[in-house]
Amino acid sequence: MFTNPEQFANATKALFEFQLETFNTLTSKAVQGVEQVVALNLATAKAQMEEQLATSKELSQSSDPKAAMSLAAAKVQPGMAGAAAYNEQLGAIIAEIREEFSRAADAHMTEAKSTLSALIYDVTKNVRPGSENAVQIVKTAIDNAFAGYEQVTKATKQAVASVEEQIAKASAMVEQNTAKPAKPARSRKAAK
Repeated sequence: MFTNPEQFANATKALFEFQLETFNTLTSKAVQGVEQVVALNLATAKAQMEEQLATSKELSQSSDPKAAMSLAAAKVQPGMAGAAAYNEQLGAIIAEIREEFSRAADAHMTEAKSTLSALIYDVTKNVRPGSENAVQIVKTAIDNAFAGYEQVTKATKQAVASVEEQIAKASAMVEQNTAKPAKPARSRKAAK
């Protein structure tokens, strides 16, 4: 084992600091992604508000109800196209976040494996006779910590993949509705 408790404390501290750095990096990536989504939502809301104001103005200037209905029907298709564009941009942001997160997680995973291998080597090279059980306990604790880290990384990747899947489904639904032509308005005489 370690020749003195300070070596073990320093190794444990280094491992803890590394895990904290990894957590901070991944949290930073997640916050950046949220900022991008918020910016997209604000831009989309602004564009929709401007479009709705312009449409309302045009509708109020319509000469008769039939013209107003035709104008409203004509505005449905561009609105659906805007929703499809929003979903596409959101999907791109999520994909970018996932790629950056995976890249950061993989880099930290490689570093963690290297650090843990060095720590296990240090633990086992100075073993005193009769200390094998203590070494095994330390190895098991380190292996469990690393397995927990891998599990969190895997769960996060699965969560991001699930979000991407839901966005893809929503995009497909919007695209299906965009492809359908708007139904013409029926006149009151035809309805009677």
